[in-house]
Amino acid sequence: MARIAFVVVEPFADWEPALLAAVAREDFGDQVSWWSPGGRPVPSIGGMTIQVHGALEDFSTDQAEALVLIGSPLWMTAASPDLTPLLRRAADAGLVVAGICGATLALARAGLLDDCAHTSNALDFLQQHVPAYRGAAHYRRGARAVRGGRIVTASGSAPTSFASEVLGALHPEATKSLSEFVTEFGREHQPA
Repeated sequence: MARIAFVVVEPFADWEPALLAAVAREDFGDQVSWWSPGGRPVPSIGGMTIQVHGALEDFSTDQAEALVLIGSPLWMTAASPDLTPLLRRAADAGLVVAGICGATLALARAGLLDDCAHTSNALDFLQQHVPAYRGAAHYRRGARAVRGGRIVTASGSAPTSFASEVLGALHPEATKSLSEFVTEFGREHQPA
């Protein structure tokens, strides 16, 4: 069993954490918690509001084995929270640190993408929004999530492979079942 802490800011992309949270709980028996700046309820792009378990300011790295940031248009603005100290502490503590879609910008701002394989919505997306980003040599183009050590990244269109890579980092013994999971959820994209 692993503990996964999701970080959401408003308005979060509700489709991005859905598979990961559900499969983690149902198939692996993992504990899932939700965190936001100030511990406030967070509305999603789709109009849901999530009640979180705690304030991000109170989160400590001994509360989880994975810290997962979910995308939001807020990450692309000057109003996005600076999570650099938290993300660096989490990475230094050996947590899986993951970001999908716009949340990859927070990982880039923290310097976590400078020296490991990663992806995002696009290379120029990272370069445009994070002038200090230095990881272009490690950027991987493609539709699937990328795991570089304990760092997992994905574009907003890759929630299935994102779930698989995060769970694979937490449950390395589950390679076969996670491969089957990706195949199952990818069937809708195969020609009829």
